[in-house]
Amino acid sequence: MFDGKFRQSVDARMAPIGRGLVSIGFSADWITGSGLVFAGATAWAIAIGWHWEAIILLTAMGFHDLLDGAVAKASHRASQRGSFFDSVSDRIADALLMGGVAYYLTAQHRGELVLLPFAILTTTFLISYQRSKAESLGLAAKGGLMERAERLILLGIGLVAAPVFVPVLRIMLALTAMTAGGRFWRVWQIAARPPAPSPSSTMRLRQHSRRLRQGLSRAPRH
Repeated sequence: MFDGKFRQSVDARMAPIGRGLVSIGFSADWITGSGLVFAGATAWAIAIGWHWEAIILLTAMGFHDLLDGAVAKASHRASQRGSFFDSVSDRIADALLMGGVAYYLTAQHRGELVLLPFAILTTTFLISYQRSKAESLGLAAKGGLMERAERLILLGIGLVAAPVFVPVLRIMLALTAMTAGGRFWRVWQIAARPPAPSPSSTMRLRQHSRRLRQGLSRAPRH
């Protein structure tokens, strides 16, 4: 949802900050790496029950997610390596956060509730894999109720107070599962359509038709 409706406007607002960071020597890889450090610190704060501190760290981590792309564009150094590093870092950060949640639930003697963050993590990875696989096949797979930005916001809401923490996790799991199911259905429908002809194949067909017409016009008439 965030990528589909708000990403362009947010990127425009982040662009001046990205240029400022580049001017003082920051790189996109540095921003991505430091964001991963903040993810680890957030997971640790969640695990030991320092949830207000975790909200602050989670907010800082979210700003890192917004800034690494802005810095890459401002430095004109956007690359496949940087994109790969960013994607892998996001998956590691997701695992760290849900690991911190699992540790906290275990320490609170919540029994089977410890499986809740692992269920969220599984569906989260499924959403990411669906997009990656679809895009490798040339299909669009963005969008959904619960992408990464929405998950971080909802986790922050859950950290506000202990009584709402588990209910918010349940809501997150439900919305994440709906997102995974909806994304699968959209890609399934798109993949069922006949592929559009590529520009090169269309050009070859036109050239073949032109040569055929020329041959017919030159053929002797009886």
